[in-house]
Amino acid sequence: MRTLHTILFFGLVSATLSNALNAQEPQTPAPTQNQIVVTAQRSGAPMWTIETPTGTIILVGEIRAVPESTPWQPDRLEEATAEASRVILRARPKFSPGDVFRLMFRGGRFTKLPDGRVAADYLNADQRARLAALEAEYDIDYDRRSFLMTGFDLLARRLDFDDDTVKDATDVVRKAANRADVPIDRPERFRGEDLLDNLAEAPPASHIPCLEAAMSATEQGQVIIEARGNDWRRFDVPAVMDNPLEVALGTCWPWADPDLGEEIRGQWVSMISDASAADGVTLAVVPLRVLAETDGVLDQLEARGFPIGGPDWRPQR
Repeated sequence: MRTLHTILFFGLVSATLSNALNAQEPQTPAPTQNQIVVTAQRSGAPMWTIETPTGTIILVGEIRAVPESTPWQPDRLEEATAEASRVILRARPKFSPGDVFRLMFRGGRFTKLPDGRVAADYLNADQRARLAALEAEYDIDYDRRSFLMTGFDLLARRLDFDDDTVKDATDVVRKAANRADVPIDRPERFRGEDLLDNLAEAPPASHIPCLEAAMSATEQGQVIIEARGNDWRRFDVPAVMDNPLEVALGTCWPWADPDLGEEIRGQWVSMISDASAADGVTLAVVPLRVLAETDGVLDQLEARGFPIGGPDWRPQR
């Protein structure tokens, strides 16, 4: 019995000492909303804030394929994400096995001009001459390819804009949110069937602006890639928006499609507006072009009366 009393006594003393020591240890306070914003801003990505009665919304302006030479600090964005109440990220299209078969059987409608036609049937003399010069430079024949596929090939393979890059802000935030169990909200996903139907119904001429923008970017060479990254890091949003590479990416499908583009922008405005009623910090990563274009997300949010703080996104007049 004495042994049992002794064990209980020392157990009580141990627990008391442990509680006392724990009470003496400094507890790290939860970061304030302002501290989370400051941490996110230290990442170097351009962003805007909206103060609401119950919290703060951080809008990170994302560009695709940030060059390795761009001096930004994604680890700061990871830290801010881990302390956020929720994040909003873009959604990927939802493709089913049936959509894959549809693409296989209808692939020619997406990759080639219809009815045996060639580029000269649609392009004016100057446009065809520019395309011919690029064909000669890269030893490739674009004559039968769809203008959209030619534009993608010029940007991805000839200009090679997505080589030697670091993770996009979406990837950084998604992984950080998953590690910290921060809830992730996304816009409604587009069905693959709807996207394929939209693309199949678009007349070839509707993709000529994409081709022209891709030719302009490719003609200027890789110098525009680093310039775009540096302007993004300097928060010179109008310069990023005017960069030939950014213009090309925003001129090609699906962004330039009037129906899809409007729906994409509407989804972002709706989700950000809904987040204004939530408590705490909402961190949203939004494509910069969707945010900062004329009548884009920032313009629409401002028109709804939201107070927006951050770099100027409008062209200087």
